[in-house]
Amino acid sequence: MKNTKKQMLYSVADPEGEEVVEEETERQKQIRESGSVITRNRRHTIQCLTIIGQIEGHYIAPSQNKTTKYEHVIPQIVAVEEDPEIDGLLMILNTVGGDVEAGLAIAELVAGMKKPTVSLVLGGGHSIGVPLAVAAKHSFIAPSASMTIHPVRMNGLLLGVPQTLEYFQRMQDRITNFVTANSHISHERFMQLAMNTQELVMDVGTVLDGDEAVAEGLIDTLGNLHEAMDCLDAMISAERKKRRGDGSRSKKK
Repeated sequence: MKNTKKQMLYSVADPEGEEVVEEETERQKQIRESGSVITRNRRHTIQCLTIIGQIEGHYIAPSQNKTTKYEHVIPQIVAVEEDPEIDGLLMILNTVGGDVEAGLAIAELVAGMKKPTVSLVLGGGHSIGVPLAVAAKHSFIAPSASMTIHPVRMNGLLLGVPQTLEYFQRMQDRITNFVTANSHISHERFMQLAMNTQELVMDVGTVLDGDEAVAEGLIDTLGNLHEAMDCLDAMISAERKKRRGDGSRSKKK
């Protein structure tokens, strides 16, 4: 009986297993469909959100690609901010980048949250994954992870239309301003890393490993899941203490 139960759980993703789908828990369904889960410890309730693969925007990526769909992520972020039962957000990234406007939209939403937020880069936080990583109130990166900083570009032919080049420059400015406003790296240094021609073959940009990302001021702390969870717990506790203090002062008045 024990082996049968294990087999049923392992076969959850099988599209032909109708009985298996019926046995799937709500928690497993949430992870499978949205890449997120609500986790509870003795103190707090935390929403874990994953940003993986290619960030899909206005155009559908090929079916063989692992993607994060922005139309799925945006409502989740809004729900976390508005749900009184959820205390904070942990965002885990392992992304190659993707649609610039979709990634920047998600980053702006996270940066605009009142609730405590922590990001953790595992594997990679490349391209538009950079502003996503720094959008949280505190960012972590694993020692083995890396981040690629490069200018905005299009795949395929380069367009020589002045209006198009101006659009790309404005988009680059939006990304640079967002990253520098939400991290400790300067505008000049970020652009220096993005326009580096000495590191990437046939391309411009810079790859930073975990230590280098922290040293450059791009990411706050070198660490992994344990450190990120401890930080988020501490932020939530501090926020609750602050609210209680504000409430006490209001009553005295």
